[in-house]
Amino acid sequence: MSLGAHLRELRKRLTIAAITIVVAMIVAFLVTDPIIHFISRPIIDLQEMKGTTYVSLNFTTVTSSFDLRMRIAFAIGLTLAAPVWLWQIWAFIMPGLTRKEIRYTVGFVGAAIPLFFAGCYTAMLVSPHVIEMLVGFTPEGGTNVMDARQYYDFIFKLMIVVGISFVTPVFMIGLNLAGIISGKAIFKGWRWAILVAIVFAAIATPPADIVSMFLLAGILTVLYFAAGGLALIFDRRKRKRMITMGLDPDLPA
Repeated sequence: MSLGAHLRELRKRLTIAAITIVVAMIVAFLVTDPIIHFISRPIIDLQEMKGTTYVSLNFTTVTSSFDLRMRIAFAIGLTLAAPVWLWQIWAFIMPGLTRKEIRYTVGFVGAAIPLFFAGCYTAMLVSPHVIEMLVGFTPEGGTNVMDARQYYDFIFKLMIVVGISFVTPVFMIGLNLAGIISGKAIFKGWRWAILVAIVFAAIATPPADIVSMFLLAGILTVLYFAAGGLALIFDRRKRKRMITMGLDPDLPA
């Protein structure tokens, strides 16, 4: 294809993706009420435990409630439209990929997407404990007046961070396939990985809930070791191929 043909193809793909996102945002805007109630659940729980004078969610400007709904509609719409705009990106770059690269990309996306959403769901499960811990630093007699926009940003950033932490093993495997990190190197850091998993779980779960802490830490640790195990398998396969081709696998790349 010529440069002009590539640009026309790109414009077509971007147009389809943009229209899909706008339509999904309109649909998402219609269901923002249950979404707002869902992400506000930690605040509601705190109000039930300690009273409405202890913590409240506030809209500080005339347009803040509408702005919050638009931000939620954009985030949910982008998620709902993900199959379409991801396919448009894939369809644009796929002709330039080899069959092996296509296979790796499909496997990467197929593993990353469910892990990311599993992380987001886990973040929503632990968010009440995180918020309860943070507002616990409020001095006696103080009141937590939370701006709705900042609260929304905190919840969604927490979801993104935990979601990405669940996807990290997939990135590690990708680095291994690219020859940047070996399976042995991954396992060398197992002590630090377990320590980080335990500290994160301890922060994200209530102090008295030891079972939840070890469950979350266990999930993160299993994902880490699973990535290391797959990396070792890929390393062995690569070593066998190099030996078959008459190359020395112990020489630096």
